[in-house]
Amino acid sequence: MSSSAQPSPGRRLLRLGLTVVLSAAVGAIATTGGASALAAGVPAAPDNLLVFPDRDFITVEGYQDHIGEAATIEVTRPGVGIVGSAQGVVAEGDVAFEVNHPGGYCWGAGTGLKVTPDIRPGDVASIRFGDTAGGDTRVQDGFVTEDAVQNGTTVTVTGHLGAGVNPANIEQRIIEPELTATAVGRRDVRALPGPLTPAPKGGYQSGLSVNGDVFTATYVFDDAAVAHIAANASLGERLLSWEVTDLIGNRQGVTIAEFGEPGGPGMGGCPNGPLASGPVGPTDVVAAKVPGGVKLTWTPALAIPGTPAITGYRATAVGQTMTGNEQVEVGRRITGQSARGTTITGLSDAETYDVEIASVSSVGETFPRVSVRAVTDTTPPTVAASRSSGSYAVPQTVTLTANEAGSEIYYTADGTDPLIADMLSPTAIHYAAPILVAADTTLRFVAFDPSNNVSVVGSRTYTITNTPTPDAPAFGSPTIGTGQVTLRWTSGDPSITGYGVQAYDAAGATVGALAETTATSLVVTGLTADTPYFFTVQAKNVNGWGTPSAKLGPLTPQGAVVANAGPDRTGVVRNTRVALDGAGSTPGATYAWTQLATGTTNPIGATDPDRVALTGANTLSPSFTLPFYRYPMTNRPLTFQLTVTTAAGSRSDTALVVPAVDQVAIGTASWKAGDFRVTGAGSVVGATILIHSGSLAGPVLTSTGVVAAPPLAGGTFDVRLRNGAAPAARPATIWIESNRGGIAGPFTVN
Repeated sequence: MSSSAQPSPGRRLLRLGLTVVLSAAVGAIATTGGASALAAGVPAAPDNLLVFPDRDFITVEGYQDHIGEAATIEVTRPGVGIVGSAQGVVAEGDVAFEVNHPGGYCWGAGTGLKVTPDIRPGDVASIRFGDTAGGDTRVQDGFVTEDAVQNGTTVTVTGHLGAGVNPANIEQRIIEPELTATAVGRRDVRALPGPLTPAPKGGYQSGLSVNGDVFTATYVFDDAAVAHIAANASLGERLLSWEVTDLIGNRQGVTIAEFGEPGGPGMGGCPNGPLASGPVGPTDVVAAKVPGGVKLTWTPALAIPGTPAITGYRATAVGQTMTGNEQVEVGRRITGQSARGTTITGLSDAETYDVEIASVSSVGETFPRVSVRAVTDTTPPTVAASRSSGSYAVPQTVTLTANEAGSEIYYTADGTDPLIADMLSPTAIHYAAPILVAADTTLRFVAFDPSNNVSVVGSRTYTITNTPTPDAPAFGSPTIGTGQVTLRWTSGDPSITGYGVQAYDAAGATVGALAETTATSLVVTGLTADTPYFFTVQAKNVNGWGTPSAKLGPLTPQGAVVANAGPDRTGVVRNTRVALDGAGSTPGATYAWTQLATGTTNPIGATDPDRVALTGANTLSPSFTLPFYRYPMTNRPLTFQLTVTTAAGSRSDTALVVPAVDQVAIGTASWKAGDFRVTGAGSVVGATILIHSGSLAGPVLTSTGVVAAPPLAGGTFDVRLRNGAAPAARPATIWIESNRGGIAGPFTVN
């Protein structure tokens, strides 16, 4: 499949969280740390990154608030850099997309890193949307080390656990579809940390122990024949390990190590792995005709992180004239990754040559090679210096650049000419990196292009006074008044003799002249009320003005009428009273609070499900009760606008109230005639759960409550409808909603 292949929307891979935990035992959640907060960077449920290091593929789950957006997946190796990357578009469904798995994207899709990474423990897989990070998973150092061993009805699986793996956050599985026809009744058997425990569906008991860096999973089957099936499983042994478990038992940052699975491309058309890929070729290749040959220059190639080092280059000139079925080919082998050029000699001046160059490594050469046409060039290059001549208070770094690729620059720093009678002088230095000018210096420089055309000699003279100007002061907290702003700043430089403040409008244009003061504060007056401004501050000493600070703002001076709706509120619990606060507004005015449709300037509709009833809407401090959640309500912020009116006019300001949303998850959902049961978990004990058929807009099948399940910080729910109370037909899917705002679904009913 090509790298642009689209993943299959909605395809389910694994449900790694509550299906396992709730069906096994609530206590299993406690062994993972239960209430511990998500580690920094790890995605929060329902978003997740699942890494399969043995097959070098990644599953992206969730991210449904980014449907239709392109996401970038990167695998970063500490001390090495990015060893694999791909872009994919988030699709609707539990699986947003996959990389290096049939139905998904190839590594390198949408990026320039055309290699399938050899994912290893310690690597970090991350997702981002543009420049916005979406979470990451650190690949865990845990895996099965040998095939399962059978001894009668007992099967054992052993493996390795690295020092960074939490031994409570692991689960071992044996995958074999034939087990579904046995007393096990499912396609796999599983072992969690702890003593032997009967499986929920019966057929075996299992447990898992850890001794140092070795784990042992033990399965005791009711039947030796079933033990034989498990010990010889066709799909093999796996170890699941994860970074954290959230409050409701979701496993986040998951690594799934699959014993015996090969790595590399997961489907046809995907790039080779790092040990089967030829190196990237050099760039900026220029081939110039010289007497009897071709002079080649290039920018050295850099090996893709995780691939073998580049050891050199192979350059070949191929004559265009065909004699019989042959063309003349003359080449050079160049040793060293840092080589920047060569000259192929022994060529005919009457022939036209195509030139091919490839990087060389232990796994082969660049394919296809980089091809260029040898050309005759009579135009001399030009050289530019990044700093103009002048006096500078501190040492300067000067960069020299030539306008022709492949040109070589030489310079002197003692004022002598780098050329003597068209030959390089003995004092000329080959330019390879920016030049530090720390004292009074005259630089002279010249460039040779690949055809040996010579530039005009350039010259720059620098005076370094070593008397620096001050660094920019640091702004403190400003005070906003009527038509004015009070600015404050700090600086510890004793050489400072004064400060300057510059105002800017929203478009970045200066407003007024630089305002100077010897104090560390300034009241900037004469500003237009209700207009945003930005400000910089800079310091001066005997050497002059230093660099201005970063802009502070926007700061908006008040007018004759001030409307202040107070701070935004976040994490407001539903079914609690919320008091708005307009105390910072003009006193003695007329006040009117209005709830707006969030994201607009329009009053919220009378039938909008997010509308609340304001008490005291014409006072400075109205209040309302944030209601329990009930679809079609949303969890969007509520927007409240305060309008203040006096004889001088009216002004408005808004404040947001953001509801706190609990987490809920469905563990199991099963139906048979006269019997319907749903289990799950929630992060708030006492929350009421509604179970819908088909969608959140579908009929409510039943309701239940979240009850405490110590030692969990949250709780669980378990509701069962029998006989006439059960749905007459099996619902295909269900959704759940909590009166505290959490929702989950769709979930397939078995």
